[in-house]
Formats: sequence, C-alpha cells, structure tokens
Amino acid sequence: MAANHADVVKEFETAVASLRSEILAHCYRMLGSWDDAEDAVQETYVRGYRAWDRFDQRASPRTWLYRIATNVCLNAARDRARRALPSGIGAPAEDLGAPGEVMPSEYWIQPFADDRADLRLALVAGMQTLPATQRAVLILRDVLGFPAADVAEMFDTSVPAVKSSLQRARATLADAAHVPEDIVEPSAPAARRLLDTYVKAFETAQVDVLTAVLRADATMELVPARTWYAGKTACSLVLTSAVGNPGDWRMIRAVANGQPAVAAYLHGQPFGVAVLDTRRDGIAGITVFGDPALVDRFTA
Repeated sequence: MAANHADVVKEFETAVASLRSEILAHCYRMLGSWDDAEDAVQETYVRGYRAWDRFDQRASPRTWLYRIATNVCLNAARDRARRALPSGIGAPAEDLGAPGEVMPSEYWIQPFADDRADLRLALVAGMQTLPATQRAVLILRDVLGFPAADVAEMFDTSVPAVKSSLQRARATLADAAHVPEDIVEPSAPAARRLLDTYVKAFETAQVDVLTAVLRADATMELVPARTWYAGKTACSLVLTSAVGNPGDWRMIRAVANGQPAVAAYLHGQPFGVAVLDTRRDGIAGITVFGDPALVDRFTA
C-alpha cells in the first residue's frame, strides 16, 4: 500500500509540477491577490492529488488542473470582497492636504512579481469588475487560449453559453480596462530610463527630476489609502512631500505585473513596492503599495 501511495504521489507530481507557476498566475488574475492566489494554488494541488486516481485522462492534466483551480477561485471569489485599485472606487482627490481614508488590505489588488503583459495592473483591476464566472471564461478563452469546448466542459455548460458569457465579459472589460497603444514594456530602453529617473529622484531627493518626466495626465495611487491623484500638478505636490532628504530612500529595481517597479526602503526599513505605467512620452501612472511585507517578495 505504501509503495502504491508513493507511486501515485510521484505520478501526480510528475504530471503537474511544471504547471505551478502558470496556475499561480491564473489564480492571481481571478482573485487580484498574490496571497489569495497562493492559497488557491495550495488548495488546487491538494484537491488534484486527492482526485488523481479518478483522472481518466480524457483531457490533458493541464486542462484538468485548470478546471480544479478555476473552481477553487470561483468559491474563493464568492467569499471575498471584490478587490480594486483606488482609481476604481472613486474620483481623484481635490483636497491635496486631506489625509486619505485607509482601507483594509483585503480590499486592494496586490502587485505580482511577473513580467507577463497580460498581468498588467489595469487589466487585473478591470477583470475584477466582472462577475466571477465571466472573469473565468474571459481568462480561460482570451488569455490562456483554451478552446470553447474545453471551457464548456470545465463549467458543465454549452459552447453557446460560453460564447455568450465571453461576449459580455469582453464588452465590460473594454470599458473598464482600456489598454493604450503607447505602453513601453519593462525591458525596453525607454522604460529602463524612466525607472532610473524614478530611482534617482527618490534616492537624491530631486523631485524636479521626476516631475520632468511625468505626463500631463499622470496619476498616483497610494494603497492602502483610497485617495488617488490625477494630473501632473497634483502628483508633483504629493511627490514633493514624499521624497524627503537625500539618502532617505533606497530602491531596488524590479518588475511587477509586466511593468517597471521598485522595492523601496525608507530610512533602511522595508516600505513597499511602486509600479510604474511607462509610456513613450513619460510616466503616466505610479501605483504605490505601502506594504513592507511585499519587499521581500520582490527582492528574494
């Protein structure tokens, strides 16, 4: 019996071990949270192992595991509040001196250490506006490329039902998460220059250096505060109050959600992660996640 059990474990691990990274990204798209995604992956693999002896291999192990992961995420989504970014829950601040309302961590989308473009913050935030089932169909069809028949089997529904759900999801996402054509990817020289400017501005306390590369329509979001700012003038005022003195900040370059990012230390202590929206003509957005626990994840 022990030998048989060991064989089952080995067979299961051999079949699905290489899928863990992409399953984690799938769960993150579904839930908008790195923490929740890791929990969902753990639950997926536990369920998968327990059901492995009943897997009849009509589908591939990948399709089978995605079905389990999607169901785990659908159950999780029903029990949790929809995650968002500040720009998704209210208008930009008009009073720049007023303190922002701080909200619990379970309300916010978390950044994710990955260079895939389909994980950009705006896309993940847009996906969270969809009903959970539509979100799953959209991700499985448009992001992961599963055939409609496979998705229909995952949901025990018909292909026409899948197509209808996908059409509704696409229409909603088009309004909620427009993807500009002038995005500069993190590996591009222009993006690296903008990231270097961001780091230099903070480490040397030269806010004018950063202001010079902000677009006129730049935005700043300061998670966990629900307050956010729109326009170069407003963003510059916020940055001026944050930069401090030379040497206050130390930043390690990173990539988050397919965007340039930094893991930041303030006075030698972990502060959080900032994710930049870089375009051909400058920085269009800065999303700051003031969570010290994130720093280790982006510097490990």
